[in-house]
Amino acid sequence: MSRDRNSNDKPKKPRISKISNSGSSRPAASRARAPKSENSEEKKPAKTREPRLMSQAEAKSYEKTFDRPVSRKPAGKRIGKSFDKDAKFSKGDQKARPTKLFKNYERPLGENEKTRSFVQKRRFDKLAKETPKESIRLNKYIANSGICSRREADELITQGLVQVNGKVVTEMGYQVQKTDKVIFDGQGITPEKPVYVLLNKPKGYISTTKDEKARKTVLDLVANASPYRLFPVGRLDRSTTGVILLTNDGHMTKKLTHPSFNMKKIYHVTLDRKLDRADLNAIAEGIRLEEGVAEVDSISYIEGKPRNEVGIEIHIGWNRVVRRIFQRLGYEVEALDRVMFAGLTKKNIKRGHWRILTDLEVNNLKMM
Repeated sequence: MSRDRNSNDKPKKPRISKISNSGSSRPAASRARAPKSENSEEKKPAKTREPRLMSQAEAKSYEKTFDRPVSRKPAGKRIGKSFDKDAKFSKGDQKARPTKLFKNYERPLGENEKTRSFVQKRRFDKLAKETPKESIRLNKYIANSGICSRREADELITQGLVQVNGKVVTEMGYQVQKTDKVIFDGQGITPEKPVYVLLNKPKGYISTTKDEKARKTVLDLVANASPYRLFPVGRLDRSTTGVILLTNDGHMTKKLTHPSFNMKKIYHVTLDRKLDRADLNAIAEGIRLEEGVAEVDSISYIEGKPRNEVGIEIHIGWNRVVRRIFQRLGYEVEALDRVMFAGLTKKNIKRGHWRILTDLEVNNLKMM
């Protein structure tokens, strides 16, 4: 049986309604969705992911991306992560084509910037001039020189024994510049840590800080002993060898070289011929020289050595006194070696070598 086209059983097509928006000439069409059949399964709702907490390692790596310092790239061409300044590229080479071109150059300063930099420089120079020099308390200055402790230095200051730039200072807490001249007991002092170096002097070196003839000095041998400037205590002839003390302690230098302290020195003398017993006794009694009578503390032959080698102990510090004593009696000194000075010996010190005095040796020198 044929069905009528206008029959109600025929499924109707969905209608399409045209809606025109106000203010717009273009119509908007919306399609009606087809009705769901009874057998059609309903779509399950999509599963939503629960928020995942970031691990500690991931958080650190994430933070590092924001903490990277900005680095200035040199002039040249950059290809991805690699960087080649002198690379050349062809048009067809797409992979090697640079992503960025860097042109680094120093931009010239403008007029306002020039003026600003000039003003800043003047302010900096003015501030540097107004900044006071480094100063130090007077008692600490004296203590650093190695003379005494700070408490003892305060007593010396109150007694008027310290001068600063030619004026006696008795004020407690007085500030001293490092460029000031401080005198204690008639001797200039410096705020440096005292250093005492014992040297076994070889032949051919002179005992001065400078030489006009550019000859070798004892300071050349102890150049690495101290960062401070050292001075030899007393002098030895160029051809004389043996013990010599070098220090930056001016007070100690004066004490060891002044005749009133009677610092004893022992020499090993080698003569050109045997020394007669009569001449030995004459030297022990005293030989008259230009300065006066050269008094000898003791003199004797060296045991196990020939009679032309003798040991002599003296305390006077006249120039070349030992050589002149024997020359007065017609002897020539072939070798002169100082084996002891102020209780210090050259034991375990090779010729041309040096060592730093121990605290016990320094204390013994101060107690003399």
